[in-house]
Amino acid sequence: MYGHTATPTRQNGGVTAQTSPALVGIAHGTSSPHGQAAVAGLMRAVADAHPELTVALGFVDVQHPDTSETLAALQPSRSAVVVPLLLSAGYHVHVDLTDAVRAETVRQVVLGSALGPDDRLIALLRQRLDEAGLADDDVVVLAVAGSSDARAVADCRAVAAGLAAASGRVIALGFLSAARPPLACMVTRTRIENPGRRIVASSYLLAPGYFQGLVEKSGADVVTRPLLVPDEPAPLYLVDVVVSRYLSAV
Repeated sequence: MYGHTATPTRQNGGVTAQTSPALVGIAHGTSSPHGQAAVAGLMRAVADAHPELTVALGFVDVQHPDTSETLAALQPSRSAVVVPLLLSAGYHVHVDLTDAVRAETVRQVVLGSALGPDDRLIALLRQRLDEAGLADDDVVVLAVAGSSDARAVADCRAVAAGLAAASGRVIALGFLSAARPPLACMVTRTRIENPGRRIVASSYLLAPGYFQGLVEKSGADVVTRPLLVPDEPAPLYLVDVVVSRYLSAV
């Protein structure tokens, strides 16, 4: 848990150190040490940017503490806002986190929105493309995790449309699980349709891990880094999105 003790002052339109709900970020979880470090770094950056808040990190899968364990570790009187550290609102948001929040009886808990879609995430995707050396003649395929939940798939399509509008490019879309078309198939199709041009896979993943490995094996000529990179400061875009989801729920 990332916590701070502070004297009561008016912050963020009336939220104070002693009365504000805890900001509980719940990530998917990963077995990748690099991914674990990157997500932990994001929540440290949120806590450093807002020392008036109590900030905690938990997980919906793979890692512990889970949501209920993370909430139980808070002060008994502290209410909380659960912010899904997920890029789209699928099963984990609509079922797992919704059920965990409803089951809480010790404190008042509100569930915030998923991180995406958001223009700040699109700006971060463009930054990662620039870092990868995107050229005018390159063709971009947005690589997303995918979901069996149609609402999450719609979120991913909205991000692809937003990236296309912001970059002035045609953006293809490929999924790593559950939804279609599969990323590797979309990379192959895009290559056939664009002979002689580089194919760039734009990773719309929060952190390194298993899915990032799949993007790197998709057959693209260039693969961008995920939104969070270990050993680098968490992007301000992401810190701002997390805090804005918290404030909207408050």
